[in-house]
Amino acid sequence: MTVIFWYVYAAVTLAAIVLLGLRELHMLQLNGYKTPEHSWWMKKNYKRYILPAVLLLVSLVLLPFPPVGHTSDPVAELGQWYGEVVEFRGNLTISRIIAVLLLIMNIIIALLNKPGKKFKKQLVYTARVKRMMTTFFILIAAVYILAYFSAEKFHLSSGLRYLGNMPFVLVSLALYLTPLLVPLSNIINKPVEKAVQNWYINDAKKKLDSMPELHKVGITGSYGKTSMKFYLSELLSSQYETLKTPESFNTPMGVTITIRRDLRPTHEYFICEMGARRVHEIAELCDIAHPHDGIITSVGPQHLETFGSIKNVTDTKFELADCVRAGGGKIYLNGDNEYIRKKLPHYPGAVTYGLKENNDWRATDISVSDRGTEFTATAPDGKSCRFTTKLLGEHSVQNLLGAIAYAAGTGIPLEKLVLPVKRIAAVPHRLQLLDKGNGVTYIDDAYNSNPSGAKAALDVLGLFDACRILVTPGMVELGAKQEELNEEFGRQAAASCDYIVLVGKAQTQPIYNGIKSAGFDMDRVYAADSLNEALAKANEYRTDKKKVILLENDLPDNY
Repeated sequence: MTVIFWYVYAAVTLAAIVLLGLRELHMLQLNGYKTPEHSWWMKKNYKRYILPAVLLLVSLVLLPFPPVGHTSDPVAELGQWYGEVVEFRGNLTISRIIAVLLLIMNIIIALLNKPGKKFKKQLVYTARVKRMMTTFFILIAAVYILAYFSAEKFHLSSGLRYLGNMPFVLVSLALYLTPLLVPLSNIINKPVEKAVQNWYINDAKKKLDSMPELHKVGITGSYGKTSMKFYLSELLSSQYETLKTPESFNTPMGVTITIRRDLRPTHEYFICEMGARRVHEIAELCDIAHPHDGIITSVGPQHLETFGSIKNVTDTKFELADCVRAGGGKIYLNGDNEYIRKKLPHYPGAVTYGLKENNDWRATDISVSDRGTEFTATAPDGKSCRFTTKLLGEHSVQNLLGAIAYAAGTGIPLEKLVLPVKRIAAVPHRLQLLDKGNGVTYIDDAYNSNPSGAKAALDVLGLFDACRILVTPGMVELGAKQEELNEEFGRQAAASCDYIVLVGKAQTQPIYNGIKSAGFDMDRVYAADSLNEALAKANEYRTDKKKVILLENDLPDNY
């Protein structure tokens, strides 16, 4: 072999580095650029790193062997006896075989990570991603430069047996350590990213300060906060110029972007959704938005892997209540939630809403069908009004009632809220009814499944006189309770479904166990490898009835 092999090896390895690096960067982005969360994800998905780890060890084997690119006559160079010449040639052959095998494996790594349409959400090349890519490629360039100089230093003049293959080993290290170099780039960039974020956040704060008449409402909860935001926006917009954070823009930068991009001097209300995966993240959002009022929709076992305990979840959600109380505002609480109920004595001025007794605002006489829901809302002063909504399920009434309570608190009469409530459509991917024709209807509840929401979705599925099919990958980020809660979900599904299609055979094993323990006909259960396969299987089932397919949760690509 000659120096040409070295150039080929370096070029192929660089291509593999780029493709693998982009894949790891994509996963880091899906993990919110949070290095601890990404580290946990890497640990959970350790199998994808076995091949690079093995190849890393194999590449190190090259170090004590003769240089792969050696072409000179060992007899002339060494002037040693025949036995050592044979040994040298044998070792050189082994060295070259290892190098060729590594080259082949690097090509395979490149092919495995080539771009395609396999992902539901592609890598977004934001400014942050571009900065991280710059840092990453600087690290890779440093390794390649080191490899170049090592090729000069450890050329044949330095000895035939020791470190002559250092260039091959170094570029191999750059590839096999790419899964570590990507998060390392994130860590290196942290001071820069913090400075950039602080500049944008401070600019958003200045904009809010310039609008003292703007009334700001914070909404948080383990689940239901996005639905509450949409419902409240519809009701307030009937009387006031209202802005809400779009989609799931519930992080500091999401809120900041909304304020800087969309907030206008004519806006009277700003509805700010606040999400959190860690303790004090709601307080961080409150420091940006400074909400006058707040709504806490729920507290439950969501993101337990990062929160650590349900107590931490509760305390974090109530950081909104603490902020509002400190500013003399009003806090609205879902009084049906057991964790919220326990905190009520600490917030005596809070307004509660729910379906149970002892709430300030109550929903009664609830009538649910596959066409919508009707209920009566009763205010603290005893005044009541009948509402009709296209939303499905009794659980939807909770969030609607909270929105009605807040809107009425701004001075909108109950009677004037009847029409806006009737106009409210389902939030995309949250029990959204999609009629596909040919006797097939989807209930799209694909966004962010949780134990309470999953049970509610099954209750809605049970409303239909049809062939009822569940398609689900189960629930995640539930910490130590994840297996237990998914098994319970399986038992609930067995009581509501005619067919069940699971997405991901390993991950859905607890659901499978729950279905089986409920005595369900296991011939009607199918485990698919992908969502597309699951949907194809659901559409294959033959029935004389209308077919209703519930899509419960759709895990992101990092799961």
